[in-house]
Amino acid sequence: RVVAHGFAFAARRSPVTFSATPTTMNVAISVLLRRKGDQVFSVPPELSVLEAVAEMNRHRVGAVVVLSGGAIAGIFTERDVLRRVLGVVDPRVTPVSAVMTTEVITVTPDATVEEVATIFTEKRCRHLPVVDQGRLAGLISIGDISRWIAANDRAEAESLKGYIAGELS
Repeated sequence: RVVAHGFAFAARRSPVTFSATPTTMNVAISVLLRRKGDQVFSVPPELSVLEAVAEMNRHRVGAVVVLSGGAIAGIFTERDVLRRVLGVVDPRVTPVSAVMTTEVITVTPDATVEEVATIFTEKRCRHLPVVDQGRLAGLISIGDISRWIAANDRAEAESLKGYIAGELS
């Protein structure tokens, strides 16, 4: 379900910092992608860091997938800018391939919210490309997970309020 460095491994089922019902956490990431959309912003590896950051700003995203010949070569994130660009290299002439994260962890559409939340917590990352049968199918972020859990918690709270109000009337 989860791939790092081209090797599959199962996400550990350790407690995560997210609070949600088991049903909310067992939903496949494909459900979230259907709701949010599967649009992924990508750049080629030879694009300058400055141009890649401009793309991120234009689309208001925190990460772009770096594609080379249709395959994932890396991911370039806001953290990469802070750690590997500012005060280190000239973003006008440095290709994004020189500062991107190359050890990309990916998930499949059937990975659960819980599995993805565990990866975010354990690997300290914020974006995961979703790959379906070798094809980039979407990008899931920690914000997507948080919004999903919050929406489900609100719905559950409303349902419980209705139940309690019905019982008390």
